[in-house]
Amino acid sequence: MSKFQNLSTSEKILLAEELWDSALEDETSVPLSKEHRKIIEERLKAYEVDADAGTPWEVVKERIMETE
Repeated sequence: MSKFQNLSTSEKILLAEELWDSALEDETSVPLSKEHRKIIEERLKAYEVDADAGTPWEVVKERIMETE
């Protein structure tokens, strides 16, 4: 039986947040491929050209929630 099953939902969320934060403390521990770096650079350039392009997260999230 998993040790985590005895945790409450809020405790599980807090644990997940702590794990996520600790993973992000050392961003060099997660290698970034050349392909991913290229995609990030392209998207950053596109944003710099037109920061208003795209759809706000709130709208996207609403669409996702409607389809569930």
